[in-house]
Amino acid sequence: MGSKAKAIAGLLAATCVCSVIALILSVVNVKDVLLPPSTKYGLVFDAGSTHTSLYIYRWRADKENGTGIVSQVEACSVSGECWALPSLSMASLGPCLDRAMKIVPAEQQRETPAYLGATAGMRLLREQNSSKAQQVLAEVSKAIGEYPRREEWSFGALVRQPKFSFAEKWEHPQDTEVLGALDLGGASTQITFQPGVPVEDRNMSVFFRLYGTNYSLYSHSYLCYGQSQALKMLLAALHQASSGGQIKHPCYPQGYQENITVAELYDSPCVRAPSSASPGLVLTVTGTGDPAACDTAVRRLFNFSCGAQGPCGFNGVYQPPVRGQFLAFAGFYYTFSFLNLTHQQSLREVNTTVYSFCRRNWTELVQSFPKDLKYLHTYCSVAFYILTLLLDGYKFNEHTWSNIHFSRQAANTDIGWTLGFMLNLTNMIPAEALQQVKGHQPGLWAGAVSFLVLAIVAGLVAAFLHCFWKTK
Repeated sequence: MGSKAKAIAGLLAATCVCSVIALILSVVNVKDVLLPPSTKYGLVFDAGSTHTSLYIYRWRADKENGTGIVSQVEACSVSGECWALPSLSMASLGPCLDRAMKIVPAEQQRETPAYLGATAGMRLLREQNSSKAQQVLAEVSKAIGEYPRREEWSFGALVRQPKFSFAEKWEHPQDTEVLGALDLGGASTQITFQPGVPVEDRNMSVFFRLYGTNYSLYSHSYLCYGQSQALKMLLAALHQASSGGQIKHPCYPQGYQENITVAELYDSPCVRAPSSASPGLVLTVTGTGDPAACDTAVRRLFNFSCGAQGPCGFNGVYQPPVRGQFLAFAGFYYTFSFLNLTHQQSLREVNTTVYSFCRRNWTELVQSFPKDLKYLHTYCSVAFYILTLLLDGYKFNEHTWSNIHFSRQAANTDIGWTLGFMLNLTNMIPAEALQQVKGHQPGLWAGAVSFLVLAIVAGLVAAFLHCFWKTK
């Protein structure tokens, strides 16, 4: 009877010792464990010269699989009559704000940043009418300020011309190529890329550091060379080369005709009206459908001479040689998508398609594209403008043309400046790589605690039996 009790006591003592050893091993076996991330949200209004959209982004507070990931939850387009600068109002912004409040959890709306980014359209509006520009910002701020539950929103009204954008993931492992960006808006066009040589002009150099990696980029924005303003400059040039109120437009399809007043034509700082022009004069614009003449007229909008200052883009602006792969989005994508030219066609195929389209008459085009009448007469002009801008302006050629990828989205996120704009303003991206938190895996820690409890119980039982034997 005594020997059996002693055996039980020995077993319990051994269990106690093993439990203590297991606890020590679990403490020593510390692994990298990331704390559970929380989800953040951010809102950006892209208020442009031709559209306004609200982008809603969502991201985890820390890195995932070694990189930061941002998801675009929603892209809400402002519709109705007040859809672009300078006509934004509560009536136009309300539906998109309603959508945002359904997406962002109520408990996070107070900390969610909302930004208004007004780009080149606002810059032109400032030059033309600075008081009107201030009025637009005041109206938008008021509209959002008067929005229901307004105390739960953080709002910043900012007027800025972004110079670069980020895709859905921001990470630059060693030897990974940085994609260049080609943006074509209504009032301006931008080019950004990582050149193979140091940028000589500091005004066009962008340097930043993300997750321990240095980035040095070339970036420049050409005001007045967005597609809307370029078309206006083209029409103004054709008007000044014509006589009377009749304008022959080689880029418009044969059979197309429209009327426009001198005041409407010269309502932008990008074009200057002749001193002899009467603002009320009605001009008749008639399409002639001549692609070769259209190409020549578009080229006259640029100055391709670089002079002695070294490599340049156009109009004497410094630009190092293009390098690497590029994403061409916004106006670049929409025009080429309409022409079915976003599938990496060769430059020869692109030229053939554009010339063929520009030879089609208005009646034929209306029958083929009855749902695209609003901009149908402009696609030839914009197509030639894009080709001239990319080839003669930015200096791509038949060998580097295949490096341009015409895209609207990357990983279900619209490509554009709004994401980088928000990330920069919220300081979401750290300059240095995030440090992992040292901790214990939940399973090991729970097991260690269980063993510790068992060891304590075993020790108490062993002590009780020992005292019991002594009394015997």
